Amino acid sequence: MAYFYWIAGTILGLAWFSRIVDAALGMPSVADVSLPEWDRNPVSPAGNPRVSIIVPARNEEETIEQALNLLLALDYDNYEVIAVNDRSTDSTGEIMVRVSQSPRPVPAKNAGTRAGHPSLTPNLRVIHHRELPPGWLGKTHAMWTAAQQADGDWLLFTDADVLFKPDSLRRALAYAESVPADHVVLFPRMIMKRPGEFMMKKAGFAQRNVFGRDLISIRWAHGAMGVVENLTKNFFAVLSFQAWRTVISAFGLAFLNFGPFLGVWLAHGWARVPYGVALGSMFLIYLGMSWRSAVPAYYFLLHPVSTALFIYTLLRSMALTLWNDGIVWRGTRYPLEELRKGMV
Repeated sequence: MAYFYWIAGTILGLAWFSRIVDAALGMPSVADVSLPEWDRNPVSPAGNPRVSIIVPARNEEETIEQALNLLLALDYDNYEVIAVNDRSTDSTGEIMVRVSQSPRPVPAKNAGTRAGHPSLTPNLRVIHHRELPPGWLGKTHAMWTAAQQADGDWLLFTDADVLFKPDSLRRALAYAESVPADHVVLFPRMIMKRPGEFMMKKAGFAQRNVFGRDLISIRWAHGAMGVVENLTKNFFAVLSFQAWRTVISAFGLAFLNFGPFLGVWLAHGWARVPYGVALGSMFLIYLGMSWRSAVPAYYFLLHPVSTALFIYTLLRSMALTLWNDGIVWRGTRYPLEELRKGMV
């Protein structure tokens, strides 16, 4: 038994310590566009690049108006907003139209015209989808159709519950044009109001991930079970809808995340050392996250709880998908056979 504790502890210690090494090497290279150095206008050979902001939404009447108004208040002078009402059964579409028809003053710095762009007033166009063509996911179809009508040099895809600060687009573009990059992901600040919410290149294009503090914000879920509900539709898909992969992943997650806590308690003498290394590395990860997010370092103590919820969500995703022979999301059913074939 002593050999088992040493072998398991060594695996866990090395696994978690390697995460710290990766973070130490990788995190300094991730830019933070909220810093003063990125508070400038983007520069490109053609001048300020045109941006098309695409907002797909289905039944988002509670958040869509605020999201669109914030997008229309960005302090950048060359962009459009395309809102897609994806078969909503609430008042999402009506709100989009009302916002698009609301008069908006043109900021003084945007007065006049730029060659090739006769109007610098932020423009909001609304697209209404009544039906979903066969073989499509609703959100994917909404984004694709909007992209076909966009005239921007850059496409910005966002959601109806994401909140933008006025300088967010300008800063992100300044970074993207100076690197340069083909694809940029700006990490949002997660708005978390309940304790449970805290727990949870093939094509050759150049992708960059950047921090932005509170340049964009999102409340992604309401409570711990809201996190579970949001992730249920995705987890089985991540594992290619394969039950054996899901079960093996669940056991692997349990070993990696419960193991350090159990090992420190069950092992004896020096055999506890590798488990201590794993726990120390885990705590340092939480400490690092606390510097970049609203997750406090002491939530390390709740790691076993979040792991249990994570594994439960993984198995729930598999069970519900197999039981329903597909995924039902926002009123649309996607058959498992088509999902497995990659048809949607």
